[in-house]
Amino acid sequence: MQYARKLRKGDKVAIVSLSSGMLGEEFCSHNIEIGVKRLKEYGLEPVFTPNALKGIDYLKEHPEARAMDLKEAFADDSIAGIICAIGGDDTYRLLPYLMEDREFIESVEKHPKLFTGFSDTTINHLMFYKLGLSTYYGPCFICDLGEIADEMLPYSKKAFESYFEGNESGDITSSEIWYEERKDFSRAAMGTERIAHKEERGFELLQGSETFQGELLGGCLESLCDILTINRYKDEKDICEKYSLFPDKEEWRGKVLFIETCEEKPVPELFQKELTALKEKGVFDVINGVLVGKPQDEAYYEEYKSILIKVIDNEKLPVVYNVNFGHATPRCALQYGAAARVDMKEKKIYLGTQGVR
Repeated sequence: MQYARKLRKGDKVAIVSLSSGMLGEEFCSHNIEIGVKRLKEYGLEPVFTPNALKGIDYLKEHPEARAMDLKEAFADDSIAGIICAIGGDDTYRLLPYLMEDREFIESVEKHPKLFTGFSDTTINHLMFYKLGLSTYYGPCFICDLGEIADEMLPYSKKAFESYFEGNESGDITSSEIWYEERKDFSRAAMGTERIAHKEERGFELLQGSETFQGELLGGCLESLCDILTINRYKDEKDICEKYSLFPDKEEWRGKVLFIETCEEKPVPELFQKELTALKEKGVFDVINGVLVGKPQDEAYYEEYKSILIKVIDNEKLPVVYNVNFGHATPRCALQYGAAARVDMKEKKIYLGTQGVR
């Protein structure tokens, strides 16, 4: 695996819209203002790629334009990092324009860059993982840098700051606070705080050993399931299979799987179906442990726990629940391919500077 250097003051960072084009809509204009201001306060120079602001309809119809932005960002030596605007649901449509482009693949190999995002960005992460680049399942532009409160959420802010040289985070602990998702994201709501709750549970060990370790691999459960089943788009499974996007069973061996549910808050029946798709691929037979993200707004919190135990059906496999990553706020950053050691005696996840492959 290649590990891109961390960010430094003066670096240019590209903002890309690889799935939803909502960043280009008027209703996100204030998120751009806030996000740009915060990036500049960090000493970074934000660069919006040529198609990033062309809106929902255009980017929905032109996956090749989204792919072109990513190609250009990697080809540009002056760009040190790439920040996804937000997720979406059809990033897989970029794969033919990227995985069959020798220049893009060579750019990734020769010019590794820090890349961050979550949700449907899972597709991009798995693509980069296949190409040998370690990326970050972490903060994105609209949700985090463009957070409309007066300040970024402190826990998420710490995660973003871990992308800078000299500020690497060596461990992850539970946030002392969790936040409900906003109902109003408009300009009129700027300066308002999210509804906050004291975290009463922290990381929960559902079963298995209190300590385990392995390299991190995973993503949004809905995105992983969409790769494996004909669920959302009829051609997604075939396209992802063509490029062997989902790691094979041997690639999962010894890994620590991380999974979390999206803002659609899947009902328990769907959650079980999605986990079963992973089980049928043999993932739970070979991994060293599972990290499960906190459900957004704690939806189906207890039901999910029971389903995890039922579907995995292996009481020796460690499962840690209620970890702060993904759609629920606040969020940390998990690095693909990085070594992780989970110690539930201390309720910490220790992160290595790089994987051991």
